[in-house]
Amino acid sequence: QVQLVESGGGLVHAGGSLRLSCAASGRTFSTAVMAWFRQAPGKEREFVAAINWNGGTTRYADSVKGRFTISRDNAKSTVDLQMGSLKPEDTAVYYCASDNKYYIPTSSNPSVYTYWGQGTQVTVSS
Repeated sequence: QVQLVESGGGLVHAGGSLRLSCAASGRTFSTAVMAWFRQAPGKEREFVAAINWNGGTTRYADSVKGRFTISRDNAKSTVDLQMGSLKPEDTAVYYCASDNKYYIPTSSNPSVYTYWGQGTQVTVSS
């Protein structure tokens, strides 16, 4: 069984920064692809960013490219999402996700990820 626990959410003004962290346990973290998704009220869950097993490859949604950075620390079994230049439209519950793959899946559909955290709320005020 895999457990993913997110932390770091909160309220921030537009233009500000926030760092989310996801701690993983229960499996070999260092061989798993990791990702962040988000879901705003009334909207579908959407892909934000992903990172492959060794951190050598990353992918970002166009909406966050240049503003967000995903990183991982395999020694600590954590994956972080550094968010900058935040906008009110970034407001959502952010979820950490993982799957039993080394590499980032071609599809960004949430269904390709097996393990999910409970989510952490990020609110950006205008």
